[in-house]
Amino acid sequence: MPAIATDSSIPARPQASSGLVERLRAIAGRRHVLVGDKATRAYRRGYRFGDGPVLAVVQPGSLVEQWRVLRACVEAGVIVIAQAANTGLTGGSTPDGAYDRPVVIVSMRRLSGIHLIREGKQVVCLPGATLYDLEAKLRPLGREPHSVIGSSCIGASVMGGICNNSGGALVRRGPAYSELTLYARVDDRGRLELVNHLGIALGTDPETMLARLERGSFTPGEVSAAEDRSASDHNYADHVREIDAETPARFNADPSRLFEASGSAGKVMLFAVRLDTFPRDEATRAFYIGTNDPAELTALRRAMLGSFANLPVAGEYLHRDCFDIAARYGKDTYLAIRKFGTDRLPLLFAAKAKVDALPFLPAHLSDKVMQWVADRLPQHLPARLLDYRDRFEHHLMLRMADEGIAEASAWLESHFPSTSGAFFECTPEEAEAAFLHRFAAAGAAIRYRAVHAREVEDIVALDIALPRNCEDWVEQLPPEIEHPILHKLYYGHFLCHVFHQDYIVAKGTDCGALEQAMLPLLDRRGAEYPAEHNVGHLYTAKPSLREHYQALDPCNMFNPGIGHTHRHACHPHTSQPGAAG
Repeated sequence: MPAIATDSSIPARPQASSGLVERLRAIAGRRHVLVGDKATRAYRRGYRFGDGPVLAVVQPGSLVEQWRVLRACVEAGVIVIAQAANTGLTGGSTPDGAYDRPVVIVSMRRLSGIHLIREGKQVVCLPGATLYDLEAKLRPLGREPHSVIGSSCIGASVMGGICNNSGGALVRRGPAYSELTLYARVDDRGRLELVNHLGIALGTDPETMLARLERGSFTPGEVSAAEDRSASDHNYADHVREIDAETPARFNADPSRLFEASGSAGKVMLFAVRLDTFPRDEATRAFYIGTNDPAELTALRRAMLGSFANLPVAGEYLHRDCFDIAARYGKDTYLAIRKFGTDRLPLLFAAKAKVDALPFLPAHLSDKVMQWVADRLPQHLPARLLDYRDRFEHHLMLRMADEGIAEASAWLESHFPSTSGAFFECTPEEAEAAFLHRFAAAGAAIRYRAVHAREVEDIVALDIALPRNCEDWVEQLPPEIEHPILHKLYYGHFLCHVFHQDYIVAKGTDCGALEQAMLPLLDRRGAEYPAEHNVGHLYTAKPSLREHYQALDPCNMFNPGIGHTHRHACHPHTSQPGAAG
């Protein structure tokens, strides 16, 4: 079976884009081709950052339609930005400013299929499948996907995780990764190719292959074991244990985890990805640790990664200042999940986006109304969490499974209480509250910015990975950098040494200059950034990442400008910036 099907009928030099909108409407239907600022707003604006004009937003209803839409865009010579859920934090699936060609966003939200293969030990996910969809599909089998907490609550896509090498909170599983994918690319001659590296025999004609895949019309015998390719990062559990290594455990530009669609950041168009699934832990317990001495958490981390027989499931960190901001400005998110569940939250976010898009309403009205309501609701956090907030600056939520529960309990009891810290074993209700509160912290800064728009210029959001051997992990900013910062919010995946650092910055501050002043400080600490949300339009892609993008997309048709790369079209054969003729 050929791995690559090339559409040789597409001209090497693109034709004019005039008439493209009508052609897209003929493919996907008029109601699924959006034009105009109002209709496209929810798709061309990022969750946190990114915005720019688009020619159209197309919502294909099948993989064959997705292929035909892409083919029309290649022929017209336009830019294509593939978008799954648009829940990224660095603007990586939306336009950003102006380009040298029209932009078409291809939204995958209608393409949400999932196929179980190999008795559920693996899955094939289509472009619009969300982490929540995958969790629900696997739950009856007693299995889980790569990531099960955090971004799954707001509808993040499976495919977005692969394209961005997203990390997630689960210590044993590492970044989202697969070498088994089905994707389209444009080669250095301008020819559209469909690359089948799924390990499933689907034929040779692109439309036949895609139709079969979407229907699940393949037999177990056509699914190969694909032993030469991985559907997850099999080595991460050992990798994260190397606590004396001078490099971080995981970060987006790690060359060892850049493979075709994995880490592609939209430089190809992905049609399907094949992934491993994981047995669900039979029993779990959560422990809540508080301390005023960060060295105590360092000792805990080194002991658990370096000598425990059983790795923790998760270890989530929260600084007290972040606890406070999340307790108020993440309260409605917390309560919405508790009341409606994670499956309803994407609908609530979509409804909010529609309200925000109404031109006659004041800016941030929905955020201000929801915050007004949240402020008047009763206290939502358990008493023991609030008590630890008052007593301790640093908070760690630790989840253990099966034999690891007794192992962790024994270690904690031998080290706490101390002069600086203490711990308790959570009830199921406290455990749910603690991890949900940690999740709510991720959006709290955005709400604060909306509610306090007169005082806040913007958010500087850094996503960093510290070396595995780093013991001095608490950031100390010089006064000249700290002065314009209203609030510093530190939270993250402590055992992997991945931290999210959100700085709420005072009005009138040059946030870009402030961020640039922070980066040399991170470089001196040996940090890598970004760690798991990818470069988007906020970070500069490092050489290994640039080379990966260039190899995938030599004509610079897909998501140009990502990682501050150049935005211009490249001539076929040369891959050098130039006008597309």
